[in-house]
Amino acid sequence: MINTPPGLMISAPASGTGKTTVMLGLLRALADQGLAVQPFKSGPDYIDPAFHLAASGRSSFNFDSWAMDEGLLGTVAAQSESADIVVAEGSMGLYDGVATRGQAGFGTSAETAKRMGWPVVLVVDVSGQAQSAAATALGFVRYMPDLPFAGVILNRVASPRHERLARMGMEQAGVTVLGSLPRRGDLKLPERHLGLIQAVEHPDLEAAIAGYASFLSENVDIEAIKAAARSGPMPMGTGFMPPPAQRIALARDAAFSFTYPHVLNGWRAGGAEILPFSPLADQAPDPSADIVWLPGGYPELHAGPLAAANTYLAGLRKHAETKPVHGECGGYMALGAGLIDKQGERHEMAGLLGLVTSYEKRKFHLGYRRAVLDSPMPGFAPGAALRGHEFHYSTILEQPDAPLASVFDADGNPVPETGSRLGNVSGTFFHLITRDVL
Repeated sequence: MINTPPGLMISAPASGTGKTTVMLGLLRALADQGLAVQPFKSGPDYIDPAFHLAASGRSSFNFDSWAMDEGLLGTVAAQSESADIVVAEGSMGLYDGVATRGQAGFGTSAETAKRMGWPVVLVVDVSGQAQSAAATALGFVRYMPDLPFAGVILNRVASPRHERLARMGMEQAGVTVLGSLPRRGDLKLPERHLGLIQAVEHPDLEAAIAGYASFLSENVDIEAIKAAARSGPMPMGTGFMPPPAQRIALARDAAFSFTYPHVLNGWRAGGAEILPFSPLADQAPDPSADIVWLPGGYPELHAGPLAAANTYLAGLRKHAETKPVHGECGGYMALGAGLIDKQGERHEMAGLLGLVTSYEKRKFHLGYRRAVLDSPMPGFAPGAALRGHEFHYSTILEQPDAPLASVFDADGNPVPETGSRLGNVSGTFFHLITRDVL
């Protein structure tokens, strides 16, 4: 067993209530006190952890009870051993998950908090209501009686009178109020179709985070939040996934940035050397690399520059002649023959796969994925079962190559996005989280 530092889960009744703003402000406020603050993210999110890193100065890791088994959850938890306090951010609503149990649970933030012994700080948007918000909070407290609650933060409070009434309701319900945040339109982080913009794209992220920290410190009882932090013993982890090769050329820029920190840590822990390169800067992958890995991101926003990046394309194609190349989601699309942007313009991609995708014909794809490989994928033999997550708006127009895997959603229903393989090149629409051990 390992003992982790005391921690808290920042969650909410639903998405869009302001929990990310609270999370970033709290991370920075605690770090400004000289504490080593370890951030985590519950659920399959590859954007928020970069914001957590910017706010806390420490890499943020994902907990995912649907995709991860107990051993991997323990390994992820161990990343906090040198910290003074842990702050985790939930996803969607506190109890939102899938209907079919995964490797350790249903993928809810409540499961993560309960497993780790973290009390929940519930961010409640009280706009449009006052005392009635207490009924929502009380329902969340009682829904899972053995889940510890630290209290609530009232968000988007319109006036002192509004705050007084909302606090009165919480007091009557026996719910602790940890703070009250006045409504401010400038606290909203910029978004696009996959949620928040990437941290690297924020026009002034440091000023924004400093502003959140100041706002939170003025309106929330930071000392009460610290005092509420708790944790429980966690089983010793069994380790991360091993790397797919010794020397990994990893695309890394504004077009390709969706990588799970625990995956990269696992590669490094397994002795692999990661060799970053930027397709947008027209950099070729290191010719000495054993494999090229193109993660997800926003290639649809940079399709023109990618199509014109001749040095990158020549190096990628040269590598694929003799060594493996793999792409996830955006990286998969970039390996295809063409990408049609939302204006209907076609951009020629690497042409290593026959895949043609379109953002002109948008279709929302979201959910956990379990894939059983029909063909080998870097690091995995045919028959291996993998777990991941898919989140994109592209539509497949052409996919002439052999399917890579049989892919299923969280409930075991087949999905048509099977990935594909041609020669040394493979790709999937799902982002790999870990290997299935069930």
